[in-house]
Amino acid sequence: MNGFSGSPRVAKGALIGLDPLNPLASVVVFQYNPESMSRSIRANISQDRGGGSEPLRLKGPPSETISVDIEVDAVDQLEVGDPVTEQSGIAPALASLELMLYPKSALVIANAALTLAGLIEIVPPEAPLALLVWGSARVLPVRLTELSITEEAFDPALNPIRAKVHLNLEVLTYDDLGIASIGGALSLGQQIAKEGMATVNSATALGSFSAPANVRIGT
Repeated sequence: MNGFSGSPRVAKGALIGLDPLNPLASVVVFQYNPESMSRSIRANISQDRGGGSEPLRLKGPPSETISVDIEVDAVDQLEVGDPVTEQSGIAPALASLELMLYPKSALVIANAALTLAGLIEIVPPEAPLALLVWGSARVLPVRLTELSITEEAFDPALNPIRAKVHLNLEVLTYDDLGIASIGGALSLGQQIAKEGMATVNSATALGSFSAPANVRIGT
């Protein structure tokens, strides 16, 4: 026996919230990778300002939204007697997802106290930058815009032990975050990687393509 099972090790997808004050608050590794992912990409077209028609002019990278469904199940943890799961079910995993939509409670309390004292003008708090990790080649800065949770089973204390979660994500770009930021650098890196893959694909496609005699490619 050489220990080789014949099956490749499958990477786990994840959604990670980057919060410097609490790095472990929003780390959700997908227990089961979703079977599908829906992506919608819309061109960021420059509007004509009356100075002539420029239909191919782009203002920046396109806007992209991602929809994905994940499943969270306590069966594996309960089987090995995990104490957290036995006490709370999958509530901690769901809380990690939900917290990506909440402002920090400490900041809410601090702002409320300062406002009552008449010391500050409230500035809406920022959500942590989230990263959708889908393999080593696709790490996307995203904003979680909508979360739909269907709890399907419960333990005797009514803690959820199985749920389906629908995630709507908005992909953030270097235009949104600034090219010098961590998220902006990741966004630009993804674009550069796409350009490389597209070049390889075009070279392969041209090798098997015969253009009509009256059409010249690249002119």
